Amino acid sequence: MTLAIDIAGLSKSFGTKRVVDDFSIQLEQGRICGFLGPNGSGKTTTLRMLCGLLTPDAGRGTCLGFDIQTEADRIKRETGYMTQRFSLYEDLTLAENLHFTAQVYGLDRRRARVDAALDHLGLASRRDQLAGTLSGGWKQRLALASATLHEPRLLLLDEPTAGVDPKARRTFWDEIHELADRGLTVLVSTHYMDEAERCHEIAYISYGRLIARGTAEQVVKDSGLITFHGEGPEVGRLARELAGKPGVETVAPFGAALHVSGVDRPELEAAIAPWRREPYRWTELEPTLEDVFIQLMGQAQDNFA
Repeated sequence: MTLAIDIAGLSKSFGTKRVVDDFSIQLEQGRICGFLGPNGSGKTTTLRMLCGLLTPDAGRGTCLGFDIQTEADRIKRETGYMTQRFSLYEDLTLAENLHFTAQVYGLDRRRARVDAALDHLGLASRRDQLAGTLSGGWKQRLALASATLHEPRLLLLDEPTAGVDPKARRTFWDEIHELADRGLTVLVSTHYMDEAERCHEIAYISYGRLIARGTAEQVVKDSGLITFHGEGPEVGRLARELAGKPGVETVAPFGAALHVSGVDRPELEAAIAPWRREPYRWTELEPTLEDVFIQLMGQAQDNFA
């Protein structure tokens, strides 16, 4: 097993607020790890510490074999980073943006590298188009081309598909898996549950602390969550009736149905018992990753509150 990331006790504060608190993780080379958690949970700060853009207040370990405290510059050289917002130059063409990236990294064979990157991601016909005129999906492809132009060993993606249509998201994830198959290690923060399920493993961060880790299936199993699927009339009213009852941790409408979840089976069954008759129909389901995500969010304590 070759570890691309092996860190322990990572912490970071801004003023009096502890944004990342004693974070530890190990990740094998060529794996895709999804970062999940509420907004403001420290996901972006963690990514920036791993790639050397921020210095941890505490913590030890290695990233790509380099010490995170003393060899940050070496980590930066071998890491690609896509930010939440499109950060390339909108008044430059696609080719000009990639040539600039190649110059920043001091790459050789710049023309050939740029041409290959544009061709691989289906951007060759748009090479002379201004980046600012691209749609969200095409901007995403250009940003990925820029982040991987220097052939990094680690790729950090910070909510890379926000606002992108489903077809473009699927194309993007197909490319990420192809890169991982070639040995690239990927950490990606996302709020899309279907994307989290495409990761080899996930890490759930709650306001700076790691509280769940494993494959999507393991995280769902370890949650101990029990979910009932209810169908019937006026589910919105029923959701309000059930919310806050003993044993009910989450209630989520899905069209004309509800997902009612909790970890205490007797209390949960007692809560839905008055409606376990016609015209309502109930079945027990395997909880989804979204059910677990909402449960974990409900248990989280906002460290900025």
